[in-house]
Amino acid sequence: MTTTEQQYLSGERALFRASDMKITDTIFDDGESPLKHSSNIILENSMFKWKYPLWYSKNISMNNCSIFTMGRAGIWYTDDITVKNTMIEAPKNFRRCHGVKLGNVAF
Repeated sequence: MTTTEQQYLSGERALFRASDMKITDTIFDDGESPLKHSSNIILENSMFKWKYPLWYSKNISMNNCSIFTMGRAGIWYTDDITVKNTMIEAPKNFRRCHGVKLGNVAF
């Protein structure tokens, strides 16, 4: 498993098709679909500031993360995702997802 810590990522599809990664203390700024088609991702203490963060993803774990208002349509077509201790300000989340587990999520 690859580890990414304390990164500032911007631009379209910053980690497109990322797989087997642990992402900690990272900011995903501007740029759509930073983790589109990703799999086996552990996200901790990270922030999403722009559109479509997790589309067509599989086996995702999010803990202590934030999806801000412009992170709209955040989690679509994603399977097997666990979201804990996370703040979601963005509209239109969790569309056509399967295996969603939520714990202490603020909308």
